Amino acid sequence: MLQLLYILAFSFLAFVAVSNLIRNLLTFGNESRQPTRSVPSAKSIPHPEMLDETGRVLQEPLLVMRSIGMDDVRDRLDAIYDSSPGSKPANSSEMDDDDELPPLASR
Repeated sequence: MLQLLYILAFSFLAFVAVSNLIRNLLTFGNESRQPTRSVPSAKSIPHPEMLDETGRVLQEPLLVMRSIGMDDVRDRLDAIYDSSPGSKPANSSEMDDDDELPPLASR
């Protein structure tokens, strides 16, 4: 008897779930076919990254990609690393005793 109750309960839940899915699909299909309605009270505000310094909307492409060689990329990354604070130039071959241990390591 308990198995029959479980079968009926889960059948009812499955029927509700499938009917809700079909109803949502039909609603979504009808909304996509209708022309968009503009709401006069809602003013569209662009994202701040879409504005220039004066507050006007940018009219240029936001993503510009160009191809550069791997050697150029490595040179630029090395230059950034070498210019960062606390880094040693890549051509220095001298190593102090303090450089072999991490800063917080005790001797």
